[in-house]
Amino acid sequence: MLVGSPAPAFELLDQDKNPVSLESLKGSKTLIVFIPFPFTGICDDEGCALRDNLNALSGLDAKVVIITVHAVPVAKKWADEYGFDFPVLSDYWPHGATAMAYGAFNDDRGAANRYSFVLDADGVVREVINTESLGIAREMDAYTAALAKV
Repeated sequence: MLVGSPAPAFELLDQDKNPVSLESLKGSKTLIVFIPFPFTGICDDEGCALRDNLNALSGLDAKVVIITVHAVPVAKKWADEYGFDFPVLSDYWPHGATAMAYGAFNDDRGAANRYSFVLDADGVVREVINTESLGIAREMDAYTAALAKV
């Protein structure tokens, strides 16, 4: 996914089975965060960091969504257990289609890589934040810095 290009359209169900689309996120900056595996330490920590900094992100006029290739019930349990007040979207079927459209799918693992996309209010990619490995978390400071520039 190239910076400056429109983000690929999607419509996925959140943890409460509500449809969330790229179109519905337009009008505000958006942080789309792909995670590989809910209920694993690094993914849990990243989700909790977003939860704990949601006010700061909202103050930057940003919406936050996490996307996982796991089914809605997994997203629901994960979001409820950790108190996530933002959408956790299921990219379960067709398996990982949205992650693939964003260039974030890991064929070897059958899950998303740690890629995040900072979009402007029109749904254009303004920054891509990723790590070299599934075992390395993304930094919250990178999100706030990127959103502040948009």
